[in-house]
Amino acid sequence: METVNFTYLTVAFIIFLTVTRGVKLVPQQQAWVVQRLGRFQLTLKAGLNFIVPFIDTIAYKHSLKEDAFDIPSQTAITMDNVTLVIDGILYIKITDPKQASYGVRDPRYAISQLAQTTMRSELGKITLDKTFEERDTLNANIVQSINEASSVWGIQCLRYEIKDITPPDNVRQAMELQVAAERQKRAEILDSEGKRQAQINIAEGEKKEVILKSEAAMTDQVNRAKGEAEAILAVAEATAKGIELVATSIEKTGGEKAVALRLAEQYIQAFSNLAKETNTILLPENTGDTGAMVAQALSVFNSIQKQVAADK
Repeated sequence: METVNFTYLTVAFIIFLTVTRGVKLVPQQQAWVVQRLGRFQLTLKAGLNFIVPFIDTIAYKHSLKEDAFDIPSQTAITMDNVTLVIDGILYIKITDPKQASYGVRDPRYAISQLAQTTMRSELGKITLDKTFEERDTLNANIVQSINEASSVWGIQCLRYEIKDITPPDNVRQAMELQVAAERQKRAEILDSEGKRQAQINIAEGEKKEVILKSEAAMTDQVNRAKGEAEAILAVAEATAKGIELVATSIEKTGGEKAVALRLAEQYIQAFSNLAKETNTILLPENTGDTGAMVAQALSVFNSIQKQVAADK
């Protein structure tokens, strides 16, 4: 009886073990490669899966998550023969578990070596200055080159990032001197531009000042000319009115006597001012004969009146 029970227990254990080996629970974002008698059979996806116990075996387990790993530092020579020490980080993802299992023996090692050789090749196409300026372009070219070669391995390169670019000490010192010289050059250019602009501003200010002064002088001359012209017109009008009044007065009764009296007064006043103008005085013979002088002036006045009457 005990032998029968032992046999039942043995058979039950074997059945349990067989069922257990035939049931596989694959975690999310993983893929298991199944081999049957040494040959590829299928790829198990996430979830509950069944295989044939003792015949099917799990040969490879791959994570479908994005993976990142460092690319070791290495030396590379640029187009202008400068040796650089450069490293980076690579982001990859398995897209075909079967190709990743049978297409390459060690996917990470193969991708790492491919990234290093591609990085050297891309750096050899550009100069030192372009290496620092075109990191994005350099990264994109490396990713493209890696994907072209790794497509048969079932691996996709998502992106590549250069972490550090270290030039030799002498090149770094030369670059620092170049940067300092460039900054000094920009400072001198800005200083000269400032001085030039200041001189231009001063010249424009002086020019405007001269223009304003000339315009002010012209305006002053115009105003003075207008004032003198108006003064001359006013004097001429006053003189004309005075002459008109004198002529009207002369035509009245006693006008000639008034003219004679006025001429006598002016004659006496003129002689009284002679000595004030100069020390040398020329006098006519009959200086003391005031009546003769007035009579002579009246005769001249009468002659002018007759000439005016004749002209009319």
